[in-house]
Amino acid sequence: MILRSLLAGAAALALIVAPTFAADYLGGAVKSTDISGKMVLTDANGMTLYIFDKDAAGVSNCYGDCAVKWPPLMADAAAKADGDFTIVDRTDGTKMWAYKTKPLYYWYEDTAAGDVKGDGVGGVWHLAIE
Repeated sequence: MILRSLLAGAAALALIVAPTFAADYLGGAVKSTDISGKMVLTDANGMTLYIFDKDAAGVSNCYGDCAVKWPPLMADAAAKADGDFTIVDRTDGTKMWAYKTKPLYYWYEDTAAGDVKGDGVGGVWHLAIE
């Protein structure tokens, strides 16, 4: 009886904590995910995406150590813009995705789906909100 109660409680908690996917973009590579009542962009695995205040429209300004801590959401060489999602050409010749002209990044300290540890870092990193 106690074990059943514990399992039921754990299942209910998992439903509260786990992100809820609402929409797919880029063939499912990006999702709109309800995280704490905000529709946040994530990758297909639920890893949170961020934007950087120091980027210009369609231009990434995150390279070197910045890109180690904030890995870009990379696009393959043949990727094409799709709706609000566009391609940013990086200075190293690679491509990354942007949402409404803002390049998209991960935060290296987010380790599980739904983590939002990068939100507000340095006052210039924010959740990519749909």
